[in-house]
Amino acid sequence: MKSILKGLMAIIALLSVTVSTAQDKNQLGELKAVFDNYFQVKDALVKSNGKTAATESAEFLAAIKAVKMESLSEAEHTVWMKVLPELKEDAEHISETNDAAHQRDHFITLSNNVYDLLKVSGFGVPVYYQRCPMANKGKGANWLSKEKTVKNPYYGAQMLTCGKVVETIN
Repeated sequence: MKSILKGLMAIIALLSVTVSTAQDKNQLGELKAVFDNYFQVKDALVKSNGKTAATESAEFLAAIKAVKMESLSEAEHTVWMKVLPELKEDAEHISETNDAAHQRDHFITLSNNVYDLLKVSGFGVPVYYQRCPMANKGKGANWLSKEKTVKNPYYGAQMLTCGKVVETIN
């Protein structure tokens, strides 16, 4: 009898972990495309490739429009509603030009808003919040990276490694 009870307890525990993991994947899945496309825009700006940044930003905009808000957690939904107008505006501006300098101006606020969203959502792997003190006319600017190594999207090859990790988001 005890072994049957232990077996049932193990099955219940396993099912609860499986359901929890599935819910986490569904939750991340709703925003994963948004985060993945953000990183594609960032990588294009690291290479100073305005044409690719524009294309990737159009994909980012499509990912934003595809998010089903009813699937977000309460905390995610609150932040989503706060950042959505600027996410759209910045993505539209970046997608409408091949001028990397103009794209970088919008990437500053895009990064700040994606950071706010990532903080409440998570990405499943560590993400590095990085800062270049010289960007934004000396005011500094931040961005998110899946790599700990600094690759500056605000200056590209000019100052590829200018910056540092200021926070690791797990």
